[in-house]
Amino acid sequence: MERRAALVLWDRGLVGRGSCRGQGTDPLETSKFDANSALLHLLGVVLSRSLRTALALSALTALSPAMHGCTEAAHAQRSVRVAPAANHEPEVVEEALGDAVQVPAPQPSIVGLVPGAGATADPAPMVGSTYPVYPPAPLVYPADPNGDPIFGLDVAIEDPTGSSLRSLHAALRRAERGEGQARIVVYGASHVASDTWTSMTRRLLQQRFGDAGHGFVLPAAPWRNYRHDGVIVESPRRGWDAHRYYRGQALPERFGLAGVAVETDAAAWGRVTTHHQNASRYELFYESQPGGGSFDVIIDGQLVTRVPTNAPIPIGAYQTFTTSDGPHTFEVRPHGNGRVKLYGVAVEREAPGVILDTLGINGARAASQLQWDETLYQEHLRRRMPDLIVLAYGTNESGDDEQPIANYEAQLRQVVERAQRTVPTASCLLVGPSDRPIVARDGSAVPRPRTFEVIAAQRRVAREYGCGFFDLVAFGGGPLHMMQWSAASPAWGASDHIHFTRRAYDRLGQVIANALVVGY
Repeated sequence: MERRAALVLWDRGLVGRGSCRGQGTDPLETSKFDANSALLHLLGVVLSRSLRTALALSALTALSPAMHGCTEAAHAQRSVRVAPAANHEPEVVEEALGDAVQVPAPQPSIVGLVPGAGATADPAPMVGSTYPVYPPAPLVYPADPNGDPIFGLDVAIEDPTGSSLRSLHAALRRAERGEGQARIVVYGASHVASDTWTSMTRRLLQQRFGDAGHGFVLPAAPWRNYRHDGVIVESPRRGWDAHRYYRGQALPERFGLAGVAVETDAAAWGRVTTHHQNASRYELFYESQPGGGSFDVIIDGQLVTRVPTNAPIPIGAYQTFTTSDGPHTFEVRPHGNGRVKLYGVAVEREAPGVILDTLGINGARAASQLQWDETLYQEHLRRRMPDLIVLAYGTNESGDDEQPIANYEAQLRQVVERAQRTVPTASCLLVGPSDRPIVARDGSAVPRPRTFEVIAAQRRVAREYGCGFFDLVAFGGGPLHMMQWSAASPAWGASDHIHFTRRAYDRLGQVIANALVVGY
């Protein structure tokens, strides 16, 4: 396909579609924006829904500066030209008002991972105590070689102290010198559970600083769609029980590092295959317990050892196995002579570089961690010894309208404090909630007010505990961007207006990877 210059303008879609509206029906077109008509349209929609009037009007106050800013942006002549691809070079160059600005291509780029290559966007200032005013989203987006827009803005990690990533940066410098490993643990809900944006971040950091292995996975699938990018986890559909926290659970339970464990009393099996990724070291986390059964460990089809798990009291137990560096299959086979409980296996290489553990659970909230037995959680996390702990929660909490925001903030403080108490030397990063608009049956939408309350609470906690903060709504371009992303072709947002598609998660992984290395 011949590469050509392309001007990509987008219908902003503040109410369904139509805030930066053009003359035709194609959202990818040259557009003009009438801020006043869009404002009146949104106001009319809101007033027609009495149950949401007060909340939506407050959100509208915050959105109106960005809407008026769109008018000025529409008059700026900007273009996107697709430059010839060079080895490891960004493919898209945006020319705006005479200045050339490099924009990361949609594929991994090692060049993007250099000091100073991350975003420099300022955090959104707050209106009153709740609603941030986001800068107007661009009307002109860079385009990929097919002429499709590349959404997702280069957003910086907010770091008022300038030291929230100090431990991570020190570990990255050691890894780059070939003297050690940089370890990252990422907790979260469904945005994390699929190991999509985290796999992109892992891949980019490993390309720059070295590949030290995939990280922590469950040796048997705890749910049907459990996946990790770069490894294959296989197990029979029946035979394993998954243990995790569910809302309403009264007392903490022993869920371990990932917040989920698999257990069986049958002659079941679980297998982890590294496929195209190399590994040379496996550390198995399991439970010794009263009446515990035994299991075999098999690597590449060869029996390595038989592990008994019977013990007077429940205790965390560990076995480490080393092999040649390369693709391998690691398998556990319980004998069916008692309960066998497994917490996970760390898939690593005995080499300098980056290891990133993806520990996401669908539907989870930050406060879920408070129902994980603290003794076992701390024991496991200290064995991983992370240089950075990422807490990527908030999207589910943005729908918990029945919970006072003060209670949410208090629980988040407990979660952050417990992590820092467990590994005091680790850097800390909070990733905020994603855009989650309230969508009516007629397709109109208003911002979800609690999203901004959660963002404000996370900012306060991050500042209090010396953590960085990444604004996921700002990454998308501000409130209601999910209406735009879900309507795009190809889509960047799912039809539920909550989750991203693969291309959006990949872009998020690029932006976070670049943001993590700024100033290292």
